[in-house]
Amino acid sequence: MNILILGAGQLARMMSLAGAPLNLNVIAFDVGSNSIVHPLTGEIYTQTLEQAIENADAITAEFEHIPDDVLTLCSQSNKFYPGKAAIKTGGDRALEKALLDKTHVKCAPYQLITEKSHLLSAINELGKPLVIKTCQAGYDGKGQWRLTDENQIDTIWSQMDAFIQSGTELQPHTIIAEKMIPFDREVSIIGARDKHGNIALYPLTENEHTNGVLTLSIAGKEMSALTQQANDAFIKIAEELDYVGVLAIEFFDISGTLLVNEIAPRVHNSGHWTQQGCHCSQFENHMRAIAGLPLGNTELKHITAMINVLGQAAIPTAILHVSDLTSHWYGKTVKPGRKMGHINVSANTLNELAEKLSLLTEDLTQESYPGLFKAASELLIK
Repeated sequence: MNILILGAGQLARMMSLAGAPLNLNVIAFDVGSNSIVHPLTGEIYTQTLEQAIENADAITAEFEHIPDDVLTLCSQSNKFYPGKAAIKTGGDRALEKALLDKTHVKCAPYQLITEKSHLLSAINELGKPLVIKTCQAGYDGKGQWRLTDENQIDTIWSQMDAFIQSGTELQPHTIIAEKMIPFDREVSIIGARDKHGNIALYPLTENEHTNGVLTLSIAGKEMSALTQQANDAFIKIAEELDYVGVLAIEFFDISGTLLVNEIAPRVHNSGHWTQQGCHCSQFENHMRAIAGLPLGNTELKHITAMINVLGQAAIPTAILHVSDLTSHWYGKTVKPGRKMGHINVSANTLNELAEKLSLLTEDLTQESYPGLFKAASELLIK
């Protein structure tokens, strides 16, 4: 079976690795170069996107910011999963909020902004502080502002207005303001839905962000009180979208109540731990779902931490002495803050995991791996 992935980054790479044992032949469309490539070797093929679509048995995407004409072309083939509506919703916070409202899934109070009067209204109605985000083209903490004082209004508005004005009639730019609500922690749920509506959910994951970028995730902490809320939200959203594939939902935990932060219609960074922590990873389950195969086992096999490698030239080989550690390298050009790879560490207990993370702090720096040091310290204290 032939699978075409829109996007040729690390997620396409890991989907390709997961698909090979299932006899799935994977190629990718590099949106930047408009080329069909092999997601592992980078080999460039001579076929066009139209030819790749024709030859594919199923089409999927590794990220949300895909040109509309490409999405439309793939949708017209009736082979595209999870579908154009899901991808567009994941790439536009205004559409995302509308979906949450329609499905009655809780999120922070918000207001859409296209002119300065809307910003002033948001300040008046929602109060300060405000988290202000671009509805389009935002990721990893980019395209965001924090408004805490009246003196910031003019400066922040000038930057917001520049983004709004950069939109077009066909692709307008909008901004959303959300009430900033103190939260206890950030968690996410990863799940898969197949073509028959069957759903398989992974355990809730606790996430650590640094400057808006995910630095570490841990699966295996006790979160039974939150699980039903997360599962209900996933089911409502997935069924409304008639979703096929893996879907991720990020939440804020506020004293035991979950509010949705973001929806990602794809395999997700906070689910990378499933490669070593579960019998069937998020990547394999996504490939199974879009290929029409039965979903795999999502039960926790090992308590596992995923540590992002950001802007580093390599993963130090010295860490390989830590037992039950697996290194994942993406083979990308090094850039500051760029996701270059990740490290999965598994254990039988949280105490054992804390000991292993502490061992890692001996070979990795706090500056480059802040989430690791925070998690190691907190787990040891507990």
